[in-house]
Amino acid sequence: MAVFNSLDEAREYFKGDKFATGSGMVIDDLTEEYSVCSVDVTDKLANANGGVMGGALFTLADFAFAALVNNIHKPTVAQQVSVNYLSAPKGKKLIATAKLKKNGRTSTIVNVDVVDDTGRDVLQFIGVGFKL
Repeated sequence: MAVFNSLDEAREYFKGDKFATGSGMVIDDLTEEYSVCSVDVTDKLANANGGVMGGALFTLADFAFAALVNNIHKPTVAQQVSVNYLSAPKGKKLIATAKLKKNGRTSTIVNVDVVDDTGRDVLQFIGVGFKL
């Protein structure tokens, strides 16, 4: 059974995630099997070379991960993550889709794929969540 009764309830809860939401990241869809989060590419996400900062990409993936695992069991925190940066984004929007791989008694395993709005693969994230 989902922790949040609605997408609006989840969005309200995650307003407390000030770094992600302050960067413009939003939860677009949420179930117990997946979550989708996105952010518009703006200068606020830029690195010194004019591209999207790796930390911004990581944060979007982590935000999608957090939305999903906390909809399964709240609170759940990241215990371990692995990230592969695949390509520099070329589009105007980034989309992170988190998919549940395993929901265990004390932990969850989630795969997150980040793409841009052109369909370009940008980042691959695998996270293990620890249920508190």
